[in-house]
Parts: sequence; structure tokens; C-alpha cells
Amino acid sequence: MDIYGIPNCSTVKKARTWLEQHNIVYQFHDFKKTGVTTEQLSAWAQHTGWEKLLNRQGMTWRQLSDETKASITTPAAAFALMAEKTSVIKRPILIHQGQILVGFNEAEYTAALT
Repeated sequence: MDIYGIPNCSTVKKARTWLEQHNIVYQFHDFKKTGVTTEQLSAWAQHTGWEKLLNRQGMTWRQLSDETKASITTPAAAFALMAEKTSVIKRPILIHQGQILVGFNEAEYTAALT
């Protein structure tokens, strides 16, 4: 099981705490240290849709220029932005047995992992 995110993100912390409380072993991948490729993003988007991967609620998105925001209309544009600014990816991304969960929802984690 792999979980991708940023260690100081409160939602990632909640997900990791939940996993640890349920004695679920996982491998953590820090976007800030290892980055993410457009190929990874594209593969994830095949399961979730690219729009779900793009965090339009976060501070990084809000700090982008209106022109940049308006230019994100295709998967390629979104993947390029997410690869460059990993903080604009909705977190965490959990991958388990071919299933991809975006964000942390306790009910979804319980259904998928217990």
C-alpha cells in the first residue's frame, strides 16, 4: 500500500494516523522530496479523473494567477501544473490493490481497507 502526500498537510496526518491506529502498513511518498511524474498523474487520473486530483481549494491554487487558473482546461495542462507545483495535488492519494482513494474520508478508508 502506498500513500502520497506532504508530511505537514493536516489531511495527510489524519490519514496516516488512521492507518497507524488500524495497524495498516504503508509506504509514504513525500511529494516535496520525490515529486510526481506526469505519467503517475495520468495513471491515477484514469481511475479518478484529473479534476479530482486537482486541489482548487488549497492555498497554492488560490495564489496562482487568474490566467494560469483559466489555462487548466485539459488533463495535460493539469498534469504539468501538478508536476511543477505538487502542493496543488489533492492529498493524500492512497493506492491499494488497484484502488485509488483521493483525500481522506474515514468511511471510504474503512470500506476499502478493513
